[in-house]
Amino acid sequence: MHVFDRLQAVEMRYEKLTELLSDPEVISDTKKLREYSKEQSDMQETVEAYREYKAVKEQLDDAKAMLEDKLDADMREMVKEEISELEEQQENLADRLHILLLPKDPNDDKNVIMEIRGAAGGDEAALFAGDLYRMYSRYAEAQGWKTEVMEAASTGVGGYKEIIFMITGKGAYSKLKFENGAHRVQRVPETESGGRIHTSTATVAVLPEAEEVEIEIHDKDIRVDTFASSGPGGQSVNTTMSAVRLTHIPTNTVVSCQDEKSQIKNKEKAMKVLRARVYDKFQREVQAEYDANRKQAVGTGDRSERIRTYNFPQNRVTDHRIGLTIQKLDQILQGKLQEVIDALIMEDQALRMEQMEK
Repeated sequence: MHVFDRLQAVEMRYEKLTELLSDPEVISDTKKLREYSKEQSDMQETVEAYREYKAVKEQLDDAKAMLEDKLDADMREMVKEEISELEEQQENLADRLHILLLPKDPNDDKNVIMEIRGAAGGDEAALFAGDLYRMYSRYAEAQGWKTEVMEAASTGVGGYKEIIFMITGKGAYSKLKFENGAHRVQRVPETESGGRIHTSTATVAVLPEAEEVEIEIHDKDIRVDTFASSGPGGQSVNTTMSAVRLTHIPTNTVVSCQDEKSQIKNKEKAMKVLRARVYDKFQREVQAEYDANRKQAVGTGDRSERIRTYNFPQNRVTDHRIGLTIQKLDQILQGKLQEVIDALIMEDQALRMEQMEK
């Protein structure tokens, strides 16, 4: 189907949904009302851009028709200038519409659960994991999103062996999904007296939050263990059995949570992480064939793949997937990540458009 035939079909469906949403039968059916409202909301940006495109095209046709009339030199020049501006506007809108028609990732609007772990490099890797956690927290804050720590194993010197946290906000997954993978740091550790640069790594996993309706986890498939919380070095934090370990038996997925003093709250947090991990596992299996066909795209990253290097001596950040190098490491670690995220999204969109046109 031609692009503009598809846009016409989208606009017709949008108008039909407007009718349906004022139908008393639909209004009284909560499920249908939610379903149709979401469908229309997802189409809104595309329909508005398409209507703007049609309005610009109409103005352009009128301006070109004026050139056929007898005009004085000044008026002719003004019309030509207007045509040039409208043509540029039309071209920009056409590019935007092509992107809006790309198949949407169903997880894009979701909250995310991020898991950061220190990998190679001991204490230095754990410190770097802490830097990454703070970087994403600051970015989330700048976006107006909320951050909540689900579980953390700190090293006591500002680092984390592992930290799991949730970021709540519209479109969080769409912006953070390309952060999946191994992040490498090159810097001189404070403990290094000889001034030698060390290389350490931390891994980042970005999971879309899974709703209960999307993935059903039966109580009979979960083993629940409780234990006393402990702090760094095994020091007892409390003597009550408030910490919770959940094991999803069919997939052997294990989640522990001891961040809260209440066993109920720890279980709630652990369940959110468990649901996200099981959903992610099933998604990866189901989409294996799809992913194989998308090898050229940026993708959401194999977690063992080294995706980015943070070089402190040169104040440089390099994203290896798209060959992007920025001399602003200090700003990026303060959460000013948008330039990198925009570049990854644009590259992914360009590659997906190429594939659609094949």
